[in-house]
Amino acid sequence: MNSSPPDDGPEDDGPDGVGAPVGRRLVLAMLGLGAAGLVAAPVLQRTLESGLGAVAGKDPTGLTGLLPNGGGFRYYSVASSVPAKGAADYRLKVDGLVDRPATYTLDALRGMEQTRTVRDVQCVTGWRVPQTPFEGVRLSALLDAAGVRSGAKAVRFTCFDGTYSESLTLAQARRADVLVALRMNDAPVSHAHGGPVRLYVAPMYFYKSAKWLSGITVTDSVRPGYWEKLGYDVDAWVGRSNGREDAPTV
Repeated sequence: MNSSPPDDGPEDDGPDGVGAPVGRRLVLAMLGLGAAGLVAAPVLQRTLESGLGAVAGKDPTGLTGLLPNGGGFRYYSVASSVPAKGAADYRLKVDGLVDRPATYTLDALRGMEQTRTVRDVQCVTGWRVPQTPFEGVRLSALLDAAGVRSGAKAVRFTCFDGTYSESLTLAQARRADVLVALRMNDAPVSHAHGGPVRLYVAPMYFYKSAKWLSGITVTDSVRPGYWEKLGYDVDAWVGRSNGREDAPTV
């Protein structure tokens, strides 16, 4: 049980029995510290995110997933390590039940029409990050470009960590708020957050938004992903699945 520290009584009084006067210099100093804190906060947050992300990427125990950073996100990886990729070596393959399989470079994805959405992010473990911007290519645009064949029912996602996978029904994948995301919080998706490209499924719990996305395969049925095989719901609508009653993110 959490306990509060004992009450040490009132602050020391001044010699006249009332609170000691606060000097003008002290007030100005406090204001200065407050302003400095506001300026430094974004830098400190980015430093904390970068540090936790670097540790999490090499943490086979998963314990860093228990640590919230300044942005409210927690880091999860199901692999002991994940290689970093950039414009020179990143590739996204679209295949399966399609007429026109394709492989996209990072620059090719950047050159496509981008959609920006701002929603809360809700993790199935309980934490929530409000009003998080994501920007990228609508998944439906990649599916249309590939030419989905009749008989297709679902989409499977694989990742270059070599372990993670996810699935959506074809109808879910075609939603306007499902993105192949290149940007997050108005910056390129960092490696720690699943970059350079990750999936973002706005109305579902965040485990559906697969990190380090490398493959989009159109299939004839839904194939449970990594977490679904461990007991999480395949249809992971926020507030309507996994026994949780969180407010929807839409």
